[in-house]
Amino acid sequence: MSISRRTARSVRILGVASATAALALGAAGNALACNISEFSAEAKCDGTKGIISVTDVDASGTSAVVSVFLENNGADVQKVGEQEVKGSRAGVTITFAEDWKPNATYRVHVKAGNLVDADIKGNVTAPSTACETESPSPSASETPKPSETPSSPASETPSANPSESESSAAPATPGDNAPSPAAGSSNLAETGANSNTPMIAGIAGALVVVGGGAVFFGMRRRGASKSS
Repeated sequence: MSISRRTARSVRILGVASATAALALGAAGNALACNISEFSAEAKCDGTKGIISVTDVDASGTSAVVSVFLENNGADVQKVGEQEVKGSRAGVTITFAEDWKPNATYRVHVKAGNLVDADIKGNVTAPSTACETESPSPSASETPKPSETPSSPASETPSANPSESESSAAPATPGDNAPSPAAGSSNLAETGANSNTPMIAGIAGALVVVGGGAVFFGMRRRGASKSS
C-alpha cells in the first residue's frame, strides 16, 4: 500500500516541528544550567573586618561548593574556607571572614556537580587600603582617676611652731634670765659690815637733838615774853 503525497508531506512537517521543539528545549536547558559565569567574588570590608564575598546568580538553584584560597606567585598558600551555596535569579551571596592584606590575591573555585568545576576568572585582588580599625577605648583600669587629697587627721597635723612648745615645756633654769643684784645691795644683805647705816643713824640722832633744843628754847623764849 503506497503512502499518499499528502500524508508524506504531513509527516515531514511534523518531523521539522519536533526537531525545532527539541532544539528549543535543549537551548532552554543549557540556559538554565549552572555556569561559572554566574559566579562573582570580591574582597571588601564589613565594618572594620575584611571579608571575601561570593555571589551566585544561577537561576536553576543548583547546589555548588565554593572554596577560597590565598595565592602567592600563582600558588595556593592557605585555604581560607569552603561553603555551599544555592543561587537564584536575584542572587545569593556568601562571605568568608578574612583579614586580608592590601593587594593580596585570592583564588575562588566553584564545583557544581558535573556542570561546573572551575575557578572564577581573574581571581580576586584585595583593595590597596586596609579596613579602618576602631580607636581602642580605655578600659576601666586605665581610666585616669581625679586626684584626691586626703585630709590629714588633726592628730597628725604638725605643730605650727615646735620650738615655742618645746621652750614653754622646758623648765626655766634659775638665774639664767633673772637680773643680777646690785653690788651694794648684795653687800648689805650679806653682812652689813660695809654698810653706811651707822653714819646715817648718827646724823639722824644729831638732827633730832638739835631740833629738840630748838623747840625747847623757842617755847622758853615765848613764855618769857608773855610774863613781861
